Amino acid sequence: MSQQLTDFDLYQKIVHEQDAQALRQLYQKYEKLIYSFSYKMTQDQEVAEEAIQEVFLKLWKKHAPYDQSKGKFSSWLLTMTRNTCLDALRKRNRHEAVEYIEKDTLRVTEETPADILEWKEQGSAIQDCMSSLKKEQQHIVQLFYFNGYTQQAISEETDTSLGTIKGRIRLALKHLKACLKGKGGHEDGSEM
Repeated sequence: MSQQLTDFDLYQKIVHEQDAQALRQLYQKYEKLIYSFSYKMTQDQEVAEEAIQEVFLKLWKKHAPYDQSKGKFSSWLLTMTRNTCLDALRKRNRHEAVEYIEKDTLRVTEETPADILEWKEQGSAIQDCMSSLKKEQQHIVQLFYFNGYTQQAISEETDTSLGTIKGRIRLALKHLKACLKGKGGHEDGSEM
């Protein structure tokens, strides 16, 4: 009678029952994804390892409420990871241009870095697809998703209108999505 619990079921068991086994299952499922995302963003092994601990500690202590209506669980986890990394970078004064994300931008849309990472957890496919983007798109995606810049900060740094930056990010993500699908990336059946 072994039934596979969804991420949301496991989350509920953690929040309502303090189920350590449920936490362990989510940890085993997402540890590598969170580490690779954190390391790519910070380029620091220690910060990436701390991010994993911090994210799961927040989950265990109920400091991170998840709302299914705002997006997939994995997207929410990576948003929390991104914010944890930004906090760590800020504390260590390694990156002066890091800005906090406004609360409204935490709503998960259909095109997020979590979706890109979910399609293919192995970095080689993502790197291949990233290298097929135009240079300015590569630069903007790098700044936005991995360096933690806001769209406004990218606009100011590159002396490009905010609308153009948003458009380039949107087009780059469409291209990445199509490219990753062509490389055997898969969707997990949930909406993107």
